Amino acid sequence: MASENESPRQQPRPSHACMQKFRLYETHSKFYMIGRDKTRTYWRVLKIDRLDPSELNIREDSTTYTESECSDLLRRINEGNRSTGGLRFVTTCYGIVGFIKFLGPYYMLLITERRQIGVICGHTVYAVSKSEMIPLPNPDVRTNMAYSMNENRYKKLLCMVDLTKDFFFSYSYHVMRSLQRNLCDNETGQVLYETMFVWNEFLTRGIRNHLQNTVWTVALVYGFFKQAKFSISGRDFKLTLIARRSRHYAGTRYLKRGVNEKGRVANDVETEQIVFEDVPEGSPIQISSIVQNRGSIPLFWSQETSRLNIKPDIILSKKDQNYEATRLHFENLVKRYGNPIIILNLIKTHEKRPRESILRAEFANAIEYINKDLSEENRLKFLHWDLHRHSRSKATNVLLLLGRVASYALMLTGFFYCQVTPDLTPEDCFKGPQLENSDMSDLSLHENCESHNEDDDNLERKFSGDNNIANGNHSVKPPMLQKGVLRTNCIDCLDRTNVAQYAYGLAALGRQLHALGVIDVPKIDLDAPLADDLMGFYERMGDTLAHQYGGSAAHNKIFSERRGQWKAATQSQEFFRTLQRYYSNAYMDAEKQAAINV
Repeated sequence: MASENESPRQQPRPSHACMQKFRLYETHSKFYMIGRDKTRTYWRVLKIDRLDPSELNIREDSTTYTESECSDLLRRINEGNRSTGGLRFVTTCYGIVGFIKFLGPYYMLLITERRQIGVICGHTVYAVSKSEMIPLPNPDVRTNMAYSMNENRYKKLLCMVDLTKDFFFSYSYHVMRSLQRNLCDNETGQVLYETMFVWNEFLTRGIRNHLQNTVWTVALVYGFFKQAKFSISGRDFKLTLIARRSRHYAGTRYLKRGVNEKGRVANDVETEQIVFEDVPEGSPIQISSIVQNRGSIPLFWSQETSRLNIKPDIILSKKDQNYEATRLHFENLVKRYGNPIIILNLIKTHEKRPRESILRAEFANAIEYINKDLSEENRLKFLHWDLHRHSRSKATNVLLLLGRVASYALMLTGFFYCQVTPDLTPEDCFKGPQLENSDMSDLSLHENCESHNEDDDNLERKFSGDNNIANGNHSVKPPMLQKGVLRTNCIDCLDRTNVAQYAYGLAALGRQLHALGVIDVPKIDLDAPLADDLMGFYERMGDTLAHQYGGSAAHNKIFSERRGQWKAATQSQEFFRTLQRYYSNAYMDAEKQAAINV
């Protein structure tokens, strides 16, 4: 997650310099967008031309106004345009999503209603409650193409992507990046929009290139966000779970599988678990985060959508004999997170009719081939574990063993922790020789499980011991960085993957709360109330991600059994979700994929 030479910058603090509320006005020839900051201290003006039927012409007034000066300006604009109808109020909005052109005019996409869903380091995070698409040219100059059948088809496709479902943003916190990235480098502006998790990068490209800033737009992240407050022994803390879905190679279950030539995989999602003390503003704060990843098996493979077959055959392409796309994928993971990369592969090992096991063998070959060219310490750590086979036993056993795998991964990567007071900045925290986790510095990263021969029962023997890691002397509270990441996959990277990610999140939460001084040992028991609360977080996230990619809620058999839900009810629910996913994949996905492409 962080290279040795990264230097954390000042913790982001609530900024009153960013504009958070806007009012849109129109005359016959122009739109005027008036933006102001949260404290109504300063006001800016954006002018958008309405007379050109097909070009985007935007100009930003360089003047910073007070509220009264802005009112005077609007009065003068109204007087100057009285002959053509004057100045008319259009709508209040909370940011520009972007501009888009199909065959006719440009359209402006606006957020017209928002709702608060959380706060990170004093920065509010919002979800979109309502949006609006407004054509730029006035009706007098619009061409016939603006009303054509094809134009309306594209507009309808765009509107199929519902911005009020699972999109979120912040004006002052870079929610498209992890907490560690935000504290460890100072990238701002245009660079942030070009990251893989900003879904309106293309829609905002025109205005960003015109103005050379990102003052008027918001960067939308797609995935999942949930935050809640908890208390243990009188210590309050907030738990935040974020899932960021990549915009690259995005799409639906059977239409986007595997990897593309650039090394981008389908259903690529970064999950971040943030824990921080709930203390009054201005008080010292301890904060911790852990990042994990899920994504489709990075090979060229596919499944034909079928209305007759609920489980279509898996087709493995042999076009990439040297696994170049697979190599690119893991190089990108190293660039994003650092080493080591730990791969947890949950697909089936043995089947009467080979389906998943075809991919299992090829994936193992790919990792072995790639590792030949890597130095010993940078080799990919590859774990196979057939979750389906093991889940036939009690669910608790599955979660216990996955928890031990999680402890192993956490031992290799560590997690992010930082202590910040009003007088002590992260720069001060990270000075000196304490950059390495105390539990990582003496660890030989390559001595455990780098070959694909590590399988099922071998793993059970390897992880049968207690792998809990203490976090060092808590009176000193040294800062810690996460280096590397756990990447989990099954076939769809939905149901089995979500169970494994919960087990990892629970193992990490114990260490995070221990680092914060909330609990005395770095472990949370599976039977603890907090474990059940966290399961609810991951279950909700799993359902959301499954709806986005697969068309139904996730199969949560292991979670249901863990709660003691009646077996017949669980089976009925699983069967219904299978049918729902089948119907969505067979009848709805083509149009949904077209909408995502648009």
